[in-house]
Amino acid sequence: MYGYRCEYCPGVVRARTVERESFKHKNGFIILEDVVIGVCDQCGNRYYSADVLHAVHEISTGGRLPERTEAVPVAHLKPA
Repeated sequence: MYGYRCEYCPGVVRARTVERESFKHKNGFIILEDVVIGVCDQCGNRYYSADVLHAVHEISTGGRLPERTEAVPVAHLKPA
């Protein structure tokens, strides 16, 4: 699935299993654990398969239940 040239540099996108990857969705944030994604070996740009993106959509819309839910700290930063 991976092994193609990065669209941003001369690097090659390689499969990598990452411990946690977060995704912003219109319904909030989703975190997938131990997921295989594509990562450029030079610039580090991340690429996601359709299966990963479909899973994010399913979880965020209630079509698939998450294993757990975690609280996320939120704060405003005041201008200096």
